[in-house]
Amino acid sequence: MPFSNFKLHAELLRGVRELGFTQPTPIQMDAIPPGVEGRDILACAMTGSGKTAAFLLPILNQLIKRDRRTTRALVLTPTRELAAQILEELNDLAVHTPINGAAVFGGVGMGPQEHAFRSGVDVLIATPGRLLDHFDYPYAKLRGLEILVLDEADRMLDMGFLPDIRRVLKHIPARKQTLFFSATMPPPIAKLAQDMLKNPVVINLARQSGPAVGITQAVYPVPQELKSSLLVKLLERGDLDDALVFTRTKHRADRVADYLVRHKVNAERIHGNRSQSQRTQALAGFKSGKHRVLVATDIAARGIDVEALGHVINFDVPNMPEDYIHRVGRTARAEMKGDAFTFVSPQEERDMLRIERAIGKRLPRIIVPDFDYKARPEARLELSNRERREVSSSRSAGQNKRHGSGGRPHRSGGSGGKGRPSSGGGDKGRPSSPPRSGGSKPSSRGPRRSPRKGRSW
Repeated sequence: MPFSNFKLHAELLRGVRELGFTQPTPIQMDAIPPGVEGRDILACAMTGSGKTAAFLLPILNQLIKRDRRTTRALVLTPTRELAAQILEELNDLAVHTPINGAAVFGGVGMGPQEHAFRSGVDVLIATPGRLLDHFDYPYAKLRGLEILVLDEADRMLDMGFLPDIRRVLKHIPARKQTLFFSATMPPPIAKLAQDMLKNPVVINLARQSGPAVGITQAVYPVPQELKSSLLVKLLERGDLDDALVFTRTKHRADRVADYLVRHKVNAERIHGNRSQSQRTQALAGFKSGKHRVLVATDIAARGIDVEALGHVINFDVPNMPEDYIHRVGRTARAEMKGDAFTFVSPQEERDMLRIERAIGKRLPRIIVPDFDYKARPEARLELSNRERREVSSSRSAGQNKRHGSGGRPHRSGGSGGKGRPSSGGGDKGRPSSPPRSGGSKPSSRGPRRSPRKGRSW
């Protein structure tokens, strides 16, 4: 079925053609027609399935003939990177229309975001925490809102955003079209969907667990202390051209990236302790090929959309099968092919078995012939909890000695006053508490990208 069968506006179809997209993906075939008709939608859609266009095209089609200067659509998403990605795709699809959008999330100044509210951009893409920060001010009213999208709702549950989502709902009109997308449907998400949706079109709920068809999955048994060495070995052998590597913690992400750099592998890291500019530069370097490896934590990796990413490496086995599905979905996007390899230590076998039960198959175990599985590790990747406490106590004692009082050093700086938020960076702009979520700088129109001829979404 071609996109022309969806009764989309001619200028939207023109934008789709110029992006080189020829055939809709399954989620687009199922979601676009009822979305265009104004129906509520409840969909289980995996990462990389083309779901962003599945909700953006109906939104754009409904707004293209409407009056400007009123925000009529709101997309809620869990992370800054995912919000920036959605805004970029919106700009690409709407390039021949007057529709504009803006991203609203933390880690940057609130001033440009305030301007987006005041000017009434057509579509806001926001993380829940920063959106609530703006709702504290009189300019942030969305009385004209007609369409609400919840994207990656299960990830927002994992990140503790469900209370924030329910608070957001109190600030927007009750009568609206709601499009609800989630890769998995745990009970709290199902309850939220039941509360929000009216007679929805239900898509794919019976097929909610399982990675995309084009992903080749395998397990590499390896001692915990040799995982870094095995990763370098696979890179040296040429088994991995590029790789997105997932670690359990931010500390481990730093240590793995540093280890790779010491072994002459171009690598960067992305996690919640990195500044927005550092995260943006790391992702841009990975997309451009400057960095061969990007090491990430689960939360920071939401929104990483790299065309034709060949390999995902689970350096640490995820605790939940849902996290595994989200991770490996970074490859084989848009019905392409990709590999997902998981490094499994003896201590992680139980978690791996739970994942295999969830996806319905046992994955092949691979032993690398020329890798020394009995080698002595070069360095420990992570300190024990006891050692971390000792290091922390030592640092605190050193700080107290420097300040000479045995207490916490005095922090200078005035308290926030009431009024309009600051246009500066960081967490300024909320009078009584810091913003709740991270983000990157919004824009109203991104640069045109060259057409990608002959590929599906």
